[in-house]
Amino acid sequence: MEFQMTSYKRCEVLKTSGRIDSSTAPKLEEAIKNVTDRDIFKIVFDMSDVTFMSSAGWWILINTQKNCKRYNRGELILVGVAQNICESLELVGMGSYFKIFDTVVDAVGFF
Repeated sequence: MEFQMTSYKRCEVLKTSGRIDSSTAPKLEEAIKNVTDRDIFKIVFDMSDVTFMSSAGWWILINTQKNCKRYNRGELILVGVAQNICESLELVGMGSYFKIFDTVVDAVGFF
């Protein structure tokens, strides 16, 4: 699993593609940790090319959101979430936990 990172003045955009499951979730966690270790807590996660998200992936995003929001440092925003993935997020009751935008431009503009 490859990650593309783009730095903007106010945030970091992280993009990947494919499936995020128990075998690829540790790579997602490592990529996000590389961002937060640089004291960047305003993160946009572009999921427009992600086809599947397991609970392992959601736990990483939930923990990242907690870390980003701690001390009012920032937030994790999701972009381009597929309908089936969005439905799974709603199913577990976490739909309101993340801000979700349709485009990266809108998400970056939020910060």
